[in-house]
Amino acid sequence: MKKIFVGNLSWKTSEDKLKAHFEVFGEVLTAKVVTDQMTGKSKGFGFVEMKDADSATNAIRELNGKPLDDRQLRVSLAQERDRSERREPRDSYNGGGRSDFGGGRSDFGGGRSDYGSRR
Repeated sequence: MKKIFVGNLSWKTSEDKLKAHFEVFGEVLTAKVVTDQMTGKSKGFGFVEMKDADSATNAIRELNGKPLDDRQLRVSLAQERDRSERREPRDSYNGGGRSDFGGGRSDFGGGRSDYGSRR
């Protein structure tokens, strides 16, 4: 089994359409379009798992740079990521863990205590 990365997917490309596009080259075990967890919208890339290496190699060679839904696909062998390389999820409510929006200062006057007074 070989896993293939497919980049530059159109937002309108479905998993069924992606699978059918690769089935020309051999048996497709899975086809997955990666989506945003919040919106459900495609992130523009996906993965296809093919049963054998020769089919995967042929699909990569023939489909890389070719159009699907008016987008030129970027097709390559997927790189396995070590689980320890996974990023921690970002906290979207306070800018990644910072809770002091004033830069740690309690005054917002820019350091001048006589702001607005005439000299």
